[in-house]
Amino acid sequence: MSLRTPLSRAKGLGSAKEGVHHWWAQRVTAVVLVPMALWTVFSVAGLVGAGYTEVQAWLASPVNAVLLLIFLMAMFHHLHLGLQVVIEDYVPEEGVKLASLIAMRFAVLFLAVLSVLSVLRVALRG
Repeated sequence: MSLRTPLSRAKGLGSAKEGVHHWWAQRVTAVVLVPMALWTVFSVAGLVGAGYTEVQAWLASPVNAVLLLIFLMAMFHHLHLGLQVVIEDYVPEEGVKLASLIAMRFAVLFLAVLSVLSVLRVALRG
């Protein structure tokens, strides 16, 4: 038998105040990704058959490079948020969940940095 009241037992077990931020971040990145994905698809479709020199000239334009970088950053952030929710919801064991979250974050960060550096390398070469 505990001498603690139900209220004192419940304190500290409530919301971590992070769910709303996560939900909004996922929605905002989704909204940003719609026009950016359309722009990326149509821009890259216009480069079909172009050689490296033409692609480098296209990417050397600051507008194209910045828009592609915005697309990549939004995409990888959205990917991170979505995979985090999947891991948190469907991995029952805490140790495996923590290891999966850490591995996923490193993998997404690695791919994001690799993508951004690749765009910058091509865009700034010339």
